[in-house]
Amino acid sequence: MLDLAAALPVLLQRAIAWAEDRAHEIADAGSPLNDTGVRLARVVGVVRPDLVRVLEVPELPLPNDPELRHAALETGLLGPSIIGLTIGHGIYIIRGHGGARLISHECRHVHQYEVAGSIARFLPAYLQQIATVGYQDAPLEIDARNHELGG
Repeated sequence: MLDLAAALPVLLQRAIAWAEDRAHEIADAGSPLNDTGVRLARVVGVVRPDLVRVLEVPELPLPNDPELRHAALETGLLGPSIIGLTIGHGIYIIRGHGGARLISHECRHVHQYEVAGSIARFLPAYLQQIATVGYQDAPLEIDARNHELGG
C-alpha cells in the first residue's frame, strides 16, 4: 500500500504540473455552464461561474507518470468509480453523469480552488488531507458532499 504522506513531497510538483495541463485542456475544449449550472455554481459559492468550463469525457484522464498514476489510483482520487474531477475552474464529467448533484459537488470544489487562489495552492492542502485521513474523510470532500444539490 502506498504511503501517500511519505510520497507527497516527491509527487506534489508533478501532480500540480499534471493538473495545470489538464486545466488548460478543459479551458480549451470544455463548454461553459448552462443557466442551471450557473445557478448551482452561485448557490455553492463560486465567485466566477463564467470561468467554469465542463468537459464531458468517456473516462477521466490518468497521468502518464507511473508513480503519479499509481498514487491517484491507489488513493481513490482517480479510477473507474470516479465520475467527476475538478481542476481550478475546469471540470471533467464522465459522459452521462452531468446531473445537478454532481455539478454542484464539483462546483463546490471550484469554490475551494477560488478560495485557495490557484491550483498550486489548493492541491497541497487537498492532497495532504487525502494522505492523512483518506479520500472519503477529507474535509474538502466532506464540504463538497455537504453542498450537493438536487437528485
